[in-house]
Amino acid sequence: QVQLVESGGGLVQAGGSLRLSCAASGRTFSSYALGWFRQAPGKEREFVAAISWTGDGKYYPGSVKGRFTISRDNAKNTVYLQMNSLKPEDTAVYYCAADVNKLPLTRPANYDYWGQGTQVTVSS
Repeated sequence: QVQLVESGGGLVQAGGSLRLSCAASGRTFSSYALGWFRQAPGKEREFVAAISWTGDGKYYPGSVKGRFTISRDNAKNTVYLQMNSLKPEDTAVYYCAADVNKLPLTRPANYDYWGQGTQVTVSS
């Protein structure tokens, strides 16, 4: 069992930056792939970033590539999402999730555990 708790959301102006953190409980954190997703009102949950259990593989959709960076610190049981050059369309609730061993990492249904989400609002 893994419990995930996100933090770091907030209100930021367009062009600004935020760093989201997701702290995980459980002794097997290092064996999970981890992902970040977001969901805006009235829209489906959208893939934002994923990182393999080794940290070597990192994946992004075109909408955030070059602006967002995912990283993990297995010693701290924490995954991060650094978000730069934020745009109003990045406004959403951001969720982190843990995947035991299913692919692809872009698919929300493949994740086994989810956090409660943290709100990110980007003003124009």
